Amino acid sequence: MDDLLFTPVQELAALIRGGQLSATELVSASLARIDALDPLLHAFTHVAHEPALAQAAQIRPGDPRPFCGVPIAIKDNRPVAGMPLCFGSQLFTGNVADHDAHLVRRLREAGFVVVGKTALPEAGILPTCEPRHGGATANPWALDRTPGGSSGGSAAAVAAGMVPIAHGNDGGGSIRIPAACCGLVGLRPARGRISSGPDAGHSFLVSDGVLTHTVAESAELLDLLAGYEPGDASWAPPPPVAFARAARWPPATLRVAFTTDPALAGATLDPACERAARDCALLLEQLGHEVHEIEAPWAGLDLLPDFTRAFGPLIAMMVLAGGERLRREPRAEDVEPLTWLLYERARAQDSLDYLAAQGRLERVARELVSALAPHDLVLTPALAQRPLPTGTVHGRGPDPYEHYRRSGDFTPYTAVANLTGLPAIALPLYQGDDGLPLAVQLIGRPAREDLLLAVAAQLERALPWTGRRPELPAP
Repeated sequence: MDDLLFTPVQELAALIRGGQLSATELVSASLARIDALDPLLHAFTHVAHEPALAQAAQIRPGDPRPFCGVPIAIKDNRPVAGMPLCFGSQLFTGNVADHDAHLVRRLREAGFVVVGKTALPEAGILPTCEPRHGGATANPWALDRTPGGSSGGSAAAVAAGMVPIAHGNDGGGSIRIPAACCGLVGLRPARGRISSGPDAGHSFLVSDGVLTHTVAESAELLDLLAGYEPGDASWAPPPPVAFARAARWPPATLRVAFTTDPALAGATLDPACERAARDCALLLEQLGHEVHEIEAPWAGLDLLPDFTRAFGPLIAMMVLAGGERLRREPRAEDVEPLTWLLYERARAQDSLDYLAAQGRLERVARELVSALAPHDLVLTPALAQRPLPTGTVHGRGPDPYEHYRRSGDFTPYTAVANLTGLPAIALPLYQGDDGLPLAVQLIGRPAREDLLLAVAAQLERALPWTGRRPELPAP
């Protein structure tokens, strides 16, 4: 049963539909593995034993839904009716959602069984997963290393086989970073591809998605989750073909730009991360693509100040919402030091500063997209450093902003996709000498996840990774 939890979700649903496996058996196996491994990993903030088993018991052979009976976990910053919604913060202790996010509704309608909520750093700020509320999440590949963030709990849960698939979202790399740390596929869809409703409106930076073991799973879930929901302010245009179909097609010869230039001044690149990206560039050439090393159009830009000015108000809104729920003004002790620092900066920032920063980011985004237009894909390292030791970046201590700045040195390649709205994917093509996964990043054209997925699947066929699993104690 433990091996089954590493099986692609399409195959699991087929087994349940055909009667070879019951939904109750599969969901029970997932819950048992969560109960056994979560004391070690701290990937979950809530486990829904009884509701999940009750839902599974209603699923019978022949169920026509595409993912009938497959267990899934949801990151604890999206609502699931009847489950806690805490955003990784003690400020929201006791808060229970009374409705599903649109994406959760779609997952349920497709037959998925939600078994729980997964951990994130407070408010999803950092690319690690060490919230004061709940404790640090461990990387299944090395328990003293970060699983990445902010979707760190989801990545750890999938990598450890606690669930075969999990939800995440990505505002600066928060799907791709943990995918790279944990040996998973992490697709950040194009801006507007997946609705963030009904609670959140249009987001300049954040896209929802999933963490998976295979490219085909990411493609099928994108087909399921993509598309307009009533009231969406904007949405991405539909793809020329279904994403799952595109992932099965061998791509034509594509123009690939390759760069190791980070989008953060002063960031240095670990030799193993550079070697992986250069090996992937060579592999793409061998597969018939045209690869050209370029100086990145973002080289030399310092986007962190404006990125913080645009991102900070989102944090402030969360803190204010927590205070409103408690019917009092929020206090510093309610949240972690980095959260409070960003909250205070956002409160002190006037609306003109915010709008000016947003305008500058949008101008830079247009310039970057235009500069990359001659290329079908851009290849970069996924991370600049190996997965950080736990305790390196957590946003507490005497200088929490230094942790925030240092986190950019770890992840200087991912936020470009969020800034531009381009789709991007992290692929665990390699394994380092340290035994940890070693990933690359591909960035696609505007709203062209189909090309991205086709090439990702081609690389997966050339260098399959699904046989690699972390060594964990037997449940």
